[in-house]
Amino acid sequence: MKKVVLVTGGSSGIGKSIALYLQEKNYTVYGTSRSPDRYPDSPISLLALDVQHQDSINLAVKKLIEKEGQLDILINNAGVGITGPMEETPMDQVKNAMETNFYGPLRVLQAVLPQMRNQKRGRVINITSIAGYMGLPYRGIYSASKGALEIATEAYRMECAHLNIHFSNVAPGDFATNIAAGRFHSPIISGSDYEAGYAHSLKLIDEHVDSGCDPMEVAHKIYEILQKKNPGIHYKVGSFLQKFSIVLKKILPEKQYEKMLKKHYGL
Repeated sequence: MKKVVLVTGGSSGIGKSIALYLQEKNYTVYGTSRSPDRYPDSPISLLALDVQHQDSINLAVKKLIEKEGQLDILINNAGVGITGPMEETPMDQVKNAMETNFYGPLRVLQAVLPQMRNQKRGRVINITSIAGYMGLPYRGIYSASKGALEIATEAYRMECAHLNIHFSNVAPGDFATNIAAGRFHSPIISGSDYEAGYAHSLKLIDEHVDSGCDPMEVAHKIYEILQKKNPGIHYKVGSFLQKFSIVLKKILPEKQYEKMLKKHYGL
């Protein structure tokens, strides 16, 4: 029997790559989008789902289960990018990022876990970010939202282990996707004390995304994890330097690590 997979945010970027690759590997895959009608030629079955609205999530999950009778794997991928000085980032945008990147996956789990508990089996992979392991300058809100999901997953994993529901995180680095197009970035304010540092950092962030790796690498890692009987909790996908930055944070003195990050971002 084919395993049924739900990939939130499966209409583009990393989510679409995951959905396409798992479909090639003979999984039954459903992606989600707030507006599936925008993708009439999607090779993936898309469900209407907005991670900020529980009713929308519940309806999508109900439709999937009614059609397939099971839901074996959830890939919590939907997310938004956000940049800006911590002080100057509008609070409504801060809330939007947290609603999507942190509360959103939790809402989806509220709808999915009852089915997995009834089945007495399930896999959940939350897509976080290497940025979630550190407070990056001018990406602090994004780092915080993904870091929160990393920690929450650790708790879910322990609480659901006896239910035969396995949780893992996959933290990508910079990948060549369209995330920059949909990302909110606070305006560069002329005369602001953050003007020069933010302008330089924003240019660097965009360059990293444009020169990023193929998002299919994340899909390959997801498939690799799904083949494991007892998957681990934390996985990273990205360049050597991006992954090594997490190791350096563990071994370097705090001030030295901070100095290294500031130098990297030209601060």
